[in-house]
Amino acid sequence: MALEIEGTLQQKLPVASGTSARGPWAKQEFILEYPDGNFSAKACFTAWGQDKVQELAKYQVGDRIKVSFNLKSREYNGRWYNDLQIWKIAPVGAQPAKKEAPDFQQAPAPSFEDMPADSGAEDLPF
Repeated sequence: MALEIEGTLQQKLPVASGTSARGPWAKQEFILEYPDGNFSAKACFTAWGQDKVQELAKYQVGDRIKVSFNLKSREYNGRWYNDLQIWKIAPVGAQPAKKEAPDFQQAPAPSFEDMPADSGAEDLPF
């Protein structure tokens, strides 16, 4: 399930990296403060992969961002842990590029004088 949330970047934790059997990996966690009713709340998100870590590096503490993420849970020794894994970060208020409307010249509306004259002949097919 993909979710989205907007908030203020509060803190970026250090980048963690290493090498596993599958190769090198990198992750960075960050704290996002978001409105929750009359109060604010905080959540810790994870940027997995070098590309997501580099994407997060574009933003500074205090920036308003929109985060798209997946919620995942896993069990370890009888306890459950939640992980908010991001897949997209965008600045709040970023609008997609607008396409310019073609510049059509407005033609004047037809008037009564523009109507064809009545010939008096019936031209209905039935």
